[in-house]
Amino acid sequence: MIRYDISDFVPVITEKTVKSNISQRFKKRRKEFGLSQKELSKQSGVSYGSIRRFETSGEISLQSLLKISSVIGLLEELNDLFKNPIVKDIRT
Repeated sequence: MIRYDISDFVPVITEKTVKSNISQRFKKRRKEFGLSQKELSKQSGVSYGSIRRFETSGEISLQSLLKISSVIGLLEELNDLFKNPIVKDIRT
């Protein structure tokens, strides 16, 4: 059975598009560092298969994501996620 995502038809943000965008940005950054998947695996301690799967499907554990982020200089950017609180009332 073929599964479709709404983003296959219209330009909207879905979990699928976010996973794809993030994995492609990581792949681009890895290449900018001149690293092969195998070299990134050795430097990060994340299995080659996990890196390959991440770059093709966007699937990866948080621990592995943090390890490869450290190698390619993205750890600080990940740390900045959710750092700004949600403003619910302008009086507080």
